[in-house]
Amino acid sequence: MTVGPHIISLGCRLNIAESEAIRALTAGREMVVVNSCAVTNGAVAETRKAIRRARADHPGAQIVVTGCAAQIDPKSFAAMPEVDRVLGNAEKLLPTSWQSSDAILVGDIQQVRDTAPHLAPAFGAHARAFVEVQNGCDHRCTFCIIPFGRGNSRSVPAGAVIDRIAALVDAGHREIVLTGVDLTSYGPDLPGAPTLGLLVERILHHVPTLERLRLSSLDGIEIDDRLFALLTEETRILPHVHLSLQAGNDMILKRMKRRHTRAESVALVERLKTARPDIAIGADLIAGFPTEDDAMAADTLALIDDCDVIHAHIFPYSERDGTPAARMPQVPVALRKARAAALRAAATRRKAAWLAKLVGTTQNVLVERPGDRGYAGNFAEVRWPMPSKTDSPLPVRPEPVEGHLSTLATSLAERGASTRSARTEVGTISRLHVTATDGKTLTGTPA
Repeated sequence: MTVGPHIISLGCRLNIAESEAIRALTAGREMVVVNSCAVTNGAVAETRKAIRRARADHPGAQIVVTGCAAQIDPKSFAAMPEVDRVLGNAEKLLPTSWQSSDAILVGDIQQVRDTAPHLAPAFGAHARAFVEVQNGCDHRCTFCIIPFGRGNSRSVPAGAVIDRIAALVDAGHREIVLTGVDLTSYGPDLPGAPTLGLLVERILHHVPTLERLRLSSLDGIEIDDRLFALLTEETRILPHVHLSLQAGNDMILKRMKRRHTRAESVALVERLKTARPDIAIGADLIAGFPTEDDAMAADTLALIDDCDVIHAHIFPYSERDGTPAARMPQVPVALRKARAAALRAAATRRKAAWLAKLVGTTQNVLVERPGDRGYAGNFAEVRWPMPSKTDSPLPVRPEPVEGHLSTLATSLAERGASTRSARTEVGTISRLHVTATDGKTLTGTPA
């Protein structure tokens, strides 16, 4: 193991952003940090697997577990023989926590009011940079344990966000992703109660060199006129909207304590695609929520077509102790899995048809590791043959920012990855002509 932290980041994009802050806080230390997820029981099980695997791979290293699973159930992780320390979600972002020797350092997340100090200073080998602008959630969906891991909603002041994005762009990042637990609830806790739309406007105005801005999951009911106009009219905002839909049946949505109806979701997508036809829709969907019958499940299945869902994140419902849904009449686990499989099959068909329509188009692709793949603005994955050592690298437009590529190459080298592609491609934007699809990804050649 090389000197320095080995970070294992599980779950959401917010964890990725916070893992980079942890990397800076633990620089030079030989340890493994598992930044856990607790969104489902499966995510918690995956965290435990990652811990055991980390101990096997790094027998002499200190192992620290943090993140939502650690915040919610610290004692169970501290009891694992592989684990040396457990830190809470607030504590993981404080320098003093990494200087402490306490076996468990987990405070009351509901008392945390600040989310600004841990904005990540860099993103190492990541082609895109994730910037946290909001944390926590004030809503209490009946299936969700995350508010107990993240606390109440709190927002990062616009000035701090803009400064961080400007620094990341200056360092060479071509794409920024705004993240949060409940991103569209940004602002009410700040002076003047700014909205997410206003924050985005300020970012675009004050960082004119930012080329690509992507937003993580949005709650459709909170997309106001300002944000809608930005999503559909501002070309620097990428044509990709991921919606927290969860279900396609009104009774299930009500029992989930969601704030939208099926009709509102369908109408929102129709408006988005009418205003910006190339926009790609993503969605979170839960299969087998308590009390869901066959007709209710069919409504959710039909939502994939009705909302033109291309990028689907599908989960079989998972009981979490302490949530109201865990006390409702449960759908058998096997049926939940079968319904999730049906949703995935429908989403796969929808995506394959969409990708087929992109064959023959030209896409601007952000090149990611190892250098033979990347993502278009609509979040379609594009791959291409790696050039030989004697070939010229893929053309980029505009020219790569040298300092960023140098940083990426160094970071990749430290991790034992190929630096040839990092020196020539990773982090650049390549213009590619789409020639084929296998139904999952696109194949492209330099345009």
